Order: sequence, then C-alpha cells, then structure tokens
Amino acid sequence: MVTDRQVKRLWRWLSSGKTLAQAADKGNMDEKTARKYRRLGRLPSEVAPERTWRTREDPFAEVWPEVFEQLQEAPGLEAKTLFEWIQGKYPGQFDDSQLRSFQRGVKRWRATAGPAKEVFFSQVHHPARLCASDFTHMKSLGVTIGGQPFDHLVYHWVLTYSNWESITICFSESFESLSEGFQNAVWELGGVPRRHRTDRMSLAVNNASNEKEFTRRYTALLGYYRVEMEKIQPDEPHENGDAEQSHRRFKEAVEQALLLRGHRDFESREVYRQFLKELVAARNAGRRKRLDEELPLLRRLPERRRESYTTHGDKLRS
Repeated sequence: MVTDRQVKRLWRWLSSGKTLAQAADKGNMDEKTARKYRRLGRLPSEVAPERTWRTREDPFAEVWPEVFEQLQEAPGLEAKTLFEWIQGKYPGQFDDSQLRSFQRGVKRWRATAGPAKEVFFSQVHHPARLCASDFTHMKSLGVTIGGQPFDHLVYHWVLTYSNWESITICFSESFESLSEGFQNAVWELGGVPRRHRTDRMSLAVNNASNEKEFTRRYTALLGYYRVEMEKIQPDEPHENGDAEQSHRRFKEAVEQALLLRGHRDFESREVYRQFLKELVAARNAGRRKRLDEELPLLRRLPERRRESYTTHGDKLRS
C-alpha cells in the first residue's frame, strides 16, 4: 500500500524536474501508481475508500430475518420496541448495552429497504401563536372493549411550537366533538394561543348539520376564546405539514404502547381513556422546556366553558 510519505516524496521529485519514471523510482512505487497520484493531486489518506466491512461479528445476524419480517408487516415499529421484543424472545442473549447497535441496524434497513418517507414541509413556529387540530380514526389499531370492537375517533389538538398535545375520544367528526375537544385542550393547558389552524373545516360537517350552520357555530366558539381562525388552502396540504406529522406520531405512539401492553382489549371505555391519558401525559413531559416558553404568552381563559351541545334554539335559529 502506498503511503502519504511516498506520495509527498514523489511530488517533491516531480517538482524538481525529474521525469515520472525517475520520481516514481525515488518514491519507491511503480510508474502507473505514480501517474495516478500525479493526476489526483491528493494523498492516499484523502482518497481512501470508506470502510464497508464490519470489524467484528454482528451479534444480531441470526435474528435480523425475524426483525425485518416484523418491520415489513408493521413499518411503524420502533427499534427500541423490537429490541425489547427480541430480548423477550431470546432471554439472556441480548444485553441493554447493545441497543444502540441494534438501532443502527434498523436505521440501515429503513434507509435501504424500508418504505418511502412521506415528504412534508417544515414550518417555523413561535411560542403561543398557533395550535392545530384534526380528527384521527383509530379503527386500524384494533382496540376492543370487553372483547367487542371499539370503533371511535380521537380529536387531536397540538401546540405547534412545543408540540404539547391533548386528545379527546369521540365518535363523529361533528361540531360537538370539535368543541368539546378544543375546550378540553385549552382548559387543560390553562390558556389560549392566538390562532387555530385546521384543514378545510367543511370536512368536519356530518349529516346532522350543514356547512353554514357549522361555520357559524365554529366562528362563535373561536370568538368566545378570542382565537383567530386559520385554515389551509384547498390545494396546499403542506401548509398543515407539522400538524399532520404530530397526528401521525400520536397514533404511532399508541400503537407502540399497545404492542408493549401485549393485547388491545380493555375492561371499559374509562380504562381505555385513562390508558390514552397516561400516554399523552408521558409524551408531554418531554416537552416541558418549550412549553414553559409558551405558558406566559398564552391568553387568559374566559370565566367558564362554552356549551358544546346543540340546543333546540340553535336549530331554530340556523
């Protein structure tokens, strides 16, 4: 192997007027190699190929096929969840100190063979300025209550600066569900941001109302809390990219928690609600630093909540 010292000597002799053959001989290398480094103008250490071989045996070689099969079936599985899974399947074979190595292996798989990444446009956010919300269907998670399928949605509300979040279980994309979820979030938070962003809110109109009625009541709700309305343009879904990412990550977190729990059946709706509440609280705990920047800037809440349900008088006036 040619060294940096040999190449430097080659260059020194070439600069002194020696021919390529003479300089190669002085540098103790063949003429072909000398020609290569004269053309490159770089030292061997600067052109050395990146090492592609492993320096030690892969401790996960025997289990990678099983791991990759799980990732093919459920790409949302996190490396830590899978590591705990193989630890349980092969007791005593894998130590916690090997987690980082395992995570790198999963990362390589995602980069080379995993599913394509969804593209979204990152946005700049400011403390206490914007919140965003949406309805998320939870049927795909396969949750059951007392052995019976529990078909439901979650209204998911997020502060886009700190990513502090709040969820409310609901059963339709209605104004009543939105009102209850929005108010649950701001009263739990203890203050109100300046703006609320949604996708096209007409999508939240169900068969029990019309768009005109929904818009009137939605405007009244935000007006009561002194929050400005903001919605994305019809053909610009990337405008809500950060919120969409938050919604997706919440569902992925629920899936991970269910996998670790070992089953998806709950004794009652209240037990399931508490399960989600504890999950969200754990996620919010890691956001405290940025949330502390937002809390002093939030607007004050009104004296009491606004009614979320539809009264007979509301229907007569609509």
